[in-house]
Amino acid sequence: MTSRRILATATGTAVLALSGVVSAPAFAHGSMTDPVSRVSACYAEGPEAPRSAACKAAVAASGAQAFYDWNAVNIANAAGKHRDLIPDGELCSAGNDKYRGLDLARADWPASSLKSGAHTFRYKGTAPHRGSFELYVTKDGYDPSKPLKWSDLEAKPFATVTDPRMESGDYVFQGTVPKKSGRHLIYSIWQRSDSPEAFYTCSDVVFGQDNGGTAPAPTASAPSDEQIEEGQDESSVEHGGHGDGDAATGAGETAAAPESNEGSGEGSGGQTASAAPEAEGTSAAPNAPAPAAGSDSGEVLAETGGDATTPYLAVGGAAVLALGAAVLFGSTRRRRTQR
Repeated sequence: MTSRRILATATGTAVLALSGVVSAPAFAHGSMTDPVSRVSACYAEGPEAPRSAACKAAVAASGAQAFYDWNAVNIANAAGKHRDLIPDGELCSAGNDKYRGLDLARADWPASSLKSGAHTFRYKGTAPHRGSFELYVTKDGYDPSKPLKWSDLEAKPFATVTDPRMESGDYVFQGTVPKKSGRHLIYSIWQRSDSPEAFYTCSDVVFGQDNGGTAPAPTASAPSDEQIEEGQDESSVEHGGHGDGDAATGAGETAAAPESNEGSGEGSGGQTASAAPEAEGTSAAPNAPAPAAGSDSGEVLAETGGDATTPYLAVGGAAVLALGAAVLFGSTRRRRTQR
């Protein structure tokens, strides 16, 4: 192959690889499915033709695409500053106009039945990462017909957990739900520890048979794995890691979590589930990548400083090196020819 052809081939490879940096997809991360979040419930009903009045209104306000992107209600650079970044009345959308329909103040959102006491929570993780979850419940006297404010939530989370186990693509952890009655809302914050990114959900719940004096609430259903799979083609975000861990970071599923609701977690602010066990022989250094799924060291969630663009940057860097090598090789061939 001539030096010109080598240079042309390398240049083409570099252009294609570097174009991936520009078009790198965003990786979606998940949403609460027990109790079912608003965005999950409306996605499960179908973004094009939802059944419930609340989801119809939400789709009318936000458009169907927001619900195909059900697992990406986030703030990229939250870094724990949730109350500073999210205005009152916009907690369910995390201040993101794309999801404004989730902030509609109404008492007929599809809801999950919930009891006070021990409960097993599930959070679908379509791109698993290390991080911490905090769950808040609304105060007594909560009025769903008014926009949700930070002051409507109890001051402290009733459940917290760091690096919970995964089971069948879900984060699974236990918590103790405070004694409540009637319609309430569970607010979750998932703050990644390998990135400043955070994710947020609103889950409408009903304690007992009382729906706050209104008509019975429609029952919320979580999307099935089949629905999640089918909706990926319509989603504008990458479902990295669904079921098999995040390909961008090497995240995999941890050991199965306990099935039973017995053995409740601690109270407000206490840790309600044990962290995923550290893999034997792994580095203790911050941001050290987890071992590959299926390795002898066990499967743990990824803890990396990268994001969805990381593999593209790596490929782009390799392409630049290839281009430089081709130029050097070409110049060497020309000097030899001239001798």
